[in-house]
Amino acid sequence: MRNRILALAAVFALAACGAAEEPGQQQAAGPVKLTVWIMDGSVTQELLKKFETEYEAAHQGVDLDIQIQAWDGIGERVTAALASTDAPDVIEVGNTQVAQYSASGGVSDLSAKVADLKGEDWLPGLAQPGKIDGKQYGIPWYAANRVVVYNKDLFKAAGIAEPPKTRDEWLEVTEKLNKGGNQGIYLTGQTWYALAGFVWDEGGDLAVQEGGKWKGALDTPQALAGMDYYKRLQALGKGPKDADEANPPQHEVFAQGKVGQIIAVPGIAARVLEVDDKLKDKMGFFPIPGKTADKPGTVFTGGSDLIIPVASQRQEQAYEVVKALAGEQFQTELAKAMSFVPNRTSLAGVLAGDEGTAAMAVGAANGRATPNTPNWAAVEATSVIKQYMTAVLTGGDPAAEGKKVSESITTTLNSGS
Repeated sequence: MRNRILALAAVFALAACGAAEEPGQQQAAGPVKLTVWIMDGSVTQELLKKFETEYEAAHQGVDLDIQIQAWDGIGERVTAALASTDAPDVIEVGNTQVAQYSASGGVSDLSAKVADLKGEDWLPGLAQPGKIDGKQYGIPWYAANRVVVYNKDLFKAAGIAEPPKTRDEWLEVTEKLNKGGNQGIYLTGQTWYALAGFVWDEGGDLAVQEGGKWKGALDTPQALAGMDYYKRLQALGKGPKDADEANPPQHEVFAQGKVGQIIAVPGIAARVLEVDDKLKDKMGFFPIPGKTADKPGTVFTGGSDLIIPVASQRQEQAYEVVKALAGEQFQTELAKAMSFVPNRTSLAGVLAGDEGTAAMAVGAANGRATPNTPNWAAVEATSVIKQYMTAVLTGGDPAAEGKKVSESITTTLNSGS
C-alpha cells in the first residue's frame, strides 16, 4: 500500500539464500535448516525471536534462519531467487506482487492447502491477489488500508456529534467543516487509491479481462460515477489538484490544525504528532463510508502474502512454517504488535482496543486489490491515472479523459502478450 499502503511489506536479498540440497542428494544428519525472508518493518525483532524460539521448541530438528531484508531492489532480488536452485524456503512478498512472481513459474501452487489454512475466512483484498488463474500461490499474511483520520476539536466546533455512516452524510459533514478558514477535508487531486474505492463502490473497476485480454475501464458509467464523487469531495478542501498526498506530505498539512479530515492509514497519526504533539488525543478515526450505512466503503487492501519458492528443497516443512505464521496465534500477536489487520475476518476483534486499527479492520472486510496482472505495476509507473484525475478536476471532460486513460491502460496491460 507505497504509503505503507502505503506503505507495507515484503522482503529479500539473494545473498541471504538458505542452503539447499542438490537434487537427489541425501540429507545430512542434524537439524533441518529453513530459511525465511521477512521484510524490514513487518515484524518487531522481539516478536520474531519469540516465534523462532517457540516454533523450534514445537518442531524438534528444525532450525529457523529468519533473515530481515530491505525494500530497495526487492523485485530483482526475489525474481533472481525464484530462478535459482538455492532459494529461501519461505518469502514474504507484497500482496500485489504475487502475480508478477508467479508468472515466472518459480512459485509453488498452494491451492491444496487453502482449506487447511481456513481460506474461507481470509480477507478478500489479500486472498484475491494471491490467486492467479484459479491457483493460490500467495497465502495472506497481514493487511493495512486507509481510513478517515479526523480532528475531534473541529468536529465538535462544527456541531458534528459522530462520524458519517454513508457517502452522502460524509459530503454533508465535510461541507459543515469547510468554514471559518478550515478545510473540510484535505484531499489532493491524485490520491488514486481513494478514487479506486469510489469506483469499486459504484460497481466499476480500473481494468477488466475480456476474451483473455485486459481492458482499461475508467470510461464506464460506473467508473465515471466514482470520479464524480471524488470531485465533489475533493472540492470541499484546498488540496492541490495536480499532486498526490506526498506533495506536500498530508500529515504536515493536517498537523496545522485547520484540516477536518484526511484519508490515510491510521499509522499516519504518529507522523502528525512528530510535527505537533498538541494534537495528541485529538485525532479520531472512522472507516471510509459506503453508499449505505450497513456496509463501509470499498478500500484498497495493501499488505503481504507468503510464498514458497518451487526451488525450496523442503516444501512440506516450508508449508508448516507458513501455516504457523498465518495461523490464529501469530496473527493475533502480529496485529497487536504492529497495528496491522489480521489475515482473517474473524480475527478483526483483536484490534478492538485501538480506535484507528479497529476502523481499519472494519474497512478491510470490504477490501479489494488492483487488477491481478503482472503488468499492473507498469500502469502505476506511468502515473496515467493520476494525470487523468488532474485533467478532470481542472475542467477536462470526464468521458473524454476516461476514454483516453482507459486506452492507455489497455495498451500497457497487454504489452508483451
